[in-house]
Amino acid sequence: MRLRILSIALIGAIAIPAITVPLSLAHADTAWVNGAPVFESDRIRAAKRDAARRAKSRSNSRYSMGPDGGDRPNISPQRPETVSFPNKYGAGTIVIDTSARKLYYTTSGGAAYRYPISVGRQGFKWYGTQKVSRVQAWPSWTPPPQMRRRQSWLPKTMSGGIRNPLGAKAIYLGSTLYRIHGTNNPKSIGRAASSGCFRMMNAHVLHLAGLVKTGTTVRVVRRWKGAAATATIKTASQSTTMGKT
Repeated sequence: MRLRILSIALIGAIAIPAITVPLSLAHADTAWVNGAPVFESDRIRAAKRDAARRAKSRSNSRYSMGPDGGDRPNISPQRPETVSFPNKYGAGTIVIDTSARKLYYTTSGGAAYRYPISVGRQGFKWYGTQKVSRVQAWPSWTPPPQMRRRQSWLPKTMSGGIRNPLGAKAIYLGSTLYRIHGTNNPKSIGRAASSGCFRMMNAHVLHLAGLVKTGTTVRVVRRWKGAAATATIKTASQSTTMGKT
């Protein structure tokens, strides 16, 4: 009995070295980051925290959308720059270059108005030819069901106004859900940010809407393959006040 107690005591006094498991043999539900495991439960909790933070941010931002689109201020149309734009379409055609994020409205003499725009984000781009079916000032907005499934905080419908994402004017393309329209988020111009529509500054869409009519052809291309539209043509009025009409 005395010998057994001594053996246990000796074993307890021996320092057992730490066992290091190679990273290649270690396992985490998701991954290893900076030598620490990342578990699926941690990832889910982090995603929930991020969603809650975004929801709180929306409650105090332009994303806090109700059915009222707000005021309808008087906005003056603004003429954009005129550029050389050799093409085979003649005057009165809209060409949208999605890669350059530019919209061209062809005029006479191989020139065009060039507007900066926002295009569809990844997964929402499209290409083809449509006709303008109607033009509407301060349009109401009814997000389609698939959009509301992605963004449940959107209203079922919103009246026209300065808070409405369609802005001061909408140019409808055929029988599709797509439009060329103004915006309540001017910072998105020049970016791939929409769900397939083409956003413009409110002053620019008002200028364009004054040129188009029902039946105007709209050509949406991945990249304009004609001569580069880089040379700016200044008119007498543009040399003093750029773009205002």
